[in-house]
Amino acid sequence: EFPAFLPKEVENIKDPFARKMAARIERVPVRLTLSNSCIMSSCVKPRSSLNSTIPVVLLHGFDSSCLEWRYAFPLLENAELEPWAVDVLGWGFSDLEIRPSCSVESKRDHLYQFWNSHIKRPMTLVGPSLGAAIAIDFAVNYPGAVEKLVLIDASVYAEGTGDLAKLPELAAYAGVYVLKSFPLRLYGTLLAFNGLSMETCLDWTNIGKLHCRVPWWADANVDFMTSGGYNVVSAIARVEQKTLIIWGEDDRIIDLKQGMRLHCEMPDAIIKQIPDCGHIPHVEKPAAVSKLIADFVRQF
Repeated sequence: EFPAFLPKEVENIKDPFARKMAARIERVPVRLTLSNSCIMSSCVKPRSSLNSTIPVVLLHGFDSSCLEWRYAFPLLENAELEPWAVDVLGWGFSDLEIRPSCSVESKRDHLYQFWNSHIKRPMTLVGPSLGAAIAIDFAVNYPGAVEKLVLIDASVYAEGTGDLAKLPELAAYAGVYVLKSFPLRLYGTLLAFNGLSMETCLDWTNIGKLHCRVPWWADANVDFMTSGGYNVVSAIARVEQKTLIIWGEDDRIIDLKQGMRLHCEMPDAIIKQIPDCGHIPHVEKPAAVSKLIADFVRQF
């Protein structure tokens, strides 16, 4: 039922949407120009590629995977869009046996080469949380590849990984292994969502840390953290694309005020708030998010 490259713990996941999404994950070749190597890159492709519609490329947040889109992905397909859920280089389930660089530049190069090899048409690029910084960085560097942007509870005002970039390697690995710990992941899940039952919370925590079980996970995270991370504050005003900002009104991780600030600073943006919703609306309120994305993609 599941691809052989997924960690065996995928079998323990109960959520039927996550199980269906995991069963659809595949790896496609992406040739990086920065390191001249080929990465078998994990993604979920649309059921059919309709050249008549705009592809919608779904990124994920920091240290996450395409499984974030388990609820919204089928809704976007049902809306007759062409969704692609893509694992950002260094996270998710790609084959990183060769341990490529996972810096901002490498992540950008990987996304461009993925787009250039497999999508080849201007896309709507969707970035939640840190994925919003990845999307902004990409859109200002490759404006021809991006028709529109959707930013969800965007983490764009942090100026890189800060002092973490200066950590000695041993300390960086220790910090990364704390990231993987079940109690911290459980706390993060409780903080990100409102009113979850403990059973759901435990299952969602297991979904959120499944990718941590791939053998190169720690190396890729340390490489990203010590490379300096994303600092897109100065890029925000240079975004040319029409942008939809979506924000959960009850986000306890990034306050709605940051969404208002982003709305003011972006040249061509609208903002939509989702009530009774925390930091990850596409998991918590997938129908609302999918409708907002579908309506925005279809606007001229």
